[in-house]
Amino acid sequence: MSEYQYYEFQAIDRPLDEADRKALKNLSSRANVTSTAFTNEYHWGDFSGNPRKLMERWFDLHLYLSNWGTRRIMIRIPKRLIDESRLVEFVGEVDEVEIYRSDQNLIIDIAFDPEEPEYSDHEDGSGRLGSIAPLRDDLLSGDLRLFYILWLTAVERGFLLDSCNEPLPGIGPLSGPLKAFAEFFRVDMDLVRAAADSSAIPNDSAPDANAARRIIESIPEQEKSALLLRLVDGDSYVAAELRSTIRVARESSNERSRSKHRTVAEIRKLSSSVREQRRAEKARRKETERLRKAQDAAQAQRARLDSMKRRGERVWDEVEMWIGYRNPGGYDRALELLIDLRALAGETGTEVAFAKRVESIRQRHGRKGNFIQRLDAHRIGLG
Repeated sequence: MSEYQYYEFQAIDRPLDEADRKALKNLSSRANVTSTAFTNEYHWGDFSGNPRKLMERWFDLHLYLSNWGTRRIMIRIPKRLIDESRLVEFVGEVDEVEIYRSDQNLIIDIAFDPEEPEYSDHEDGSGRLGSIAPLRDDLLSGDLRLFYILWLTAVERGFLLDSCNEPLPGIGPLSGPLKAFAEFFRVDMDLVRAAADSSAIPNDSAPDANAARRIIESIPEQEKSALLLRLVDGDSYVAAELRSTIRVARESSNERSRSKHRTVAEIRKLSSSVREQRRAEKARRKETERLRKAQDAAQAQRARLDSMKRRGERVWDEVEMWIGYRNPGGYDRALELLIDLRALAGETGTEVAFAKRVESIRQRHGRKGNFIQRLDAHRIGLG
């Protein structure tokens, strides 16, 4: 099995200039380098660059994927826009996460390696980072649910006591980027859905326009003017800071944000319920599909039997014709006709006549072992 490695970097806050692109091309002549992205995949050899250094110098997002199971995502954000101290309660038991400072930024490095390589021919990294990228904007806006997903990996592996509380009151609703992030790192999706269960935790992730307006109106005029000036100067973080301000104000005034956080034991119990419901739904769909196929098969057989009634003796001639081809396809077609003829005999009360015809076929074609094996397997002419 050949190796597969996929590297993708995205520059969001500052596009790459010509000198940047040239420097990146020197690292990998086969890479696709644009003003906002660097992508490459390897089927042999390795990337000569250091992803951390690339993140520190140029990029805001990075995704790595290999076909032996290693998965990595890196996110760079200005450290002034996130409370680093809050992150410990999420990832304190998750060794695969490292958060470090680089100049004015924090770089979140998440890398999961399987204990044993799990080679796959079906890995493809293209498009994955795009589906996860919106989580960076969420982080800039104070939404820490990404870290809750990482906390769930510690729950999944039994690193936390049943009495431990969840770091947030759930993650509902489960957004597309959060789901893509959890699936990328192969987090137990039953746990994820339990964490996002809307019946357990109220949906309070999206404020209505009136609430946002009231919060913005409460900002002192001097601060508003400063924000507008920064916006004019091209500061790309103004919108994120406003969303973060709105989130903090809502959380401080909303009783629901102070609701009791669930314990690990409660989440596991809910996860078991989610798993049972999923399996029951899967079994229901499977049974529905089985019944549909059985109905379709019965209708198709009914049409064939009606046709056989009209064709009469010619059907037996067709059986002989297909046997005469002396190949698997011919034997299979003859068997299908005989199965329908047996069903028709059962409907018309002509089982004895059918048995005599089949016995004659067995005697005349007894040396065709592959055909006789087919008859035996379906008990055609065996009583």
